[in-house]
Amino acid sequence: MHNQFKSRDGLKRIFNAINYSLQGLASSVKHEAAFRQELILCLLLLPVAVILPVTLLAKAVLIGSLFIVLIVELLNSSIEWTIDYISMEHHPFAKRVKDMASAAVFLSLVNLAVMWGLVIVDAFQEGLL
Repeated sequence: MHNQFKSRDGLKRIFNAINYSLQGLASSVKHEAAFRQELILCLLLLPVAVILPVTLLAKAVLIGSLFIVLIVELLNSSIEWTIDYISMEHHPFAKRVKDMASAAVFLSLVNLAVMWGLVIVDAFQEGLL
């Protein structure tokens, strides 16, 4: 079945996908306080990850953990908006879904703290810091 709203091939599809992604990021910055806070955290930590005197692999772990937080927050926000769009009624299943998505964000932040902590401890042990 063909969906009239989806382009099927070529560069147009790629440009449309990039445009939709940028619109999603802009919407998240505009409408999601949690995303803005995590984006600020990431923008502050990104230069630190780049200038830390650690291996490229350690830098990749640090930067990757930052992106994971943003990715999971985008998914969490999209789940919350979808649940709210379907119904604003307080339902235990809706609460469960939102709580699970929130837990995913929490775990991504725990992952961030653990990765950064391990890299920094290793850098101290190696005498890099």
